[in-house]
Amino acid sequence: MRVISICPSNTEIMEFLGLTDLLVGVDDFSDWPEAVKSLPQLGSDLSINLDLVEELKPDLVLASLSVPGMEKNIEGLAARNIPHIVLNPQSLADIENDLIITANALNMPEHGKEAAAQFRSRLEAIKQKGAKADWSPKLYWEWWPKPVFTPGSINWLTEVSEAAGAENVFKDVELASVQTDWDDVKSRNPDYICIAWVGVRKQKVKKELITNRPGWEELDAIKNDRILILEEELYCRPSPRLLDGLEKLHHLIHN
Repeated sequence: MRVISICPSNTEIMEFLGLTDLLVGVDDFSDWPEAVKSLPQLGSDLSINLDLVEELKPDLVLASLSVPGMEKNIEGLAARNIPHIVLNPQSLADIENDLIITANALNMPEHGKEAAAQFRSRLEAIKQKGAKADWSPKLYWEWWPKPVFTPGSINWLTEVSEAAGAENVFKDVELASVQTDWDDVKSRNPDYICIAWVGVRKQKVKKELITNRPGWEELDAIKNDRILILEEELYCRPSPRLLDGLEKLHHLIHN
């Protein structure tokens, strides 16, 4: 089959299924695994060049609704009668299920069952470690600094926090993404500040941008130098790579 992925998380699902070799094109932001960088790039995940998609004659396009604005791609695929499926995971269980959905759409159900079982096994192993942790630190996750965006309860990072033996300080807000401000964060006084700015490489994020915020010198996370500048690709994409991020997070906060 000839498969196109128009979202980085979907590309990563293909790798977790062991089916990356079926890909014939990807969006501009798909950067893992390394092999996909040599494939035709079809535009940003919010604005795919559907003419190029058609030229590649795909048997299936893996589309997504994980970011607002992606609806345009799906409408275009439907208008052109290009075969596609749409994934929209909000939780770790959704990601596990998407492995099965994708493999079934590719007529390779065994790949999906095997990958889902591996995903579940790795997740449970980390959960067991997290449950044995001596303390459960409060984590503040930051997706964007101005305006401040952070995950609420309806998001995989709340689950990732709990699996690692910690808790998201905004888990009380019944939203997937919360827009707030620095004073609100300060009032919650997190033990750790976890920075994963969407689309920004960790090397470009300077710690001073966090420590110099007005009033934040009073935060326990700042006083104890518990600022984690993390790889956004391991925490902001709803793909099985979240497990890599989870394992790293557990190590960072409990060792």
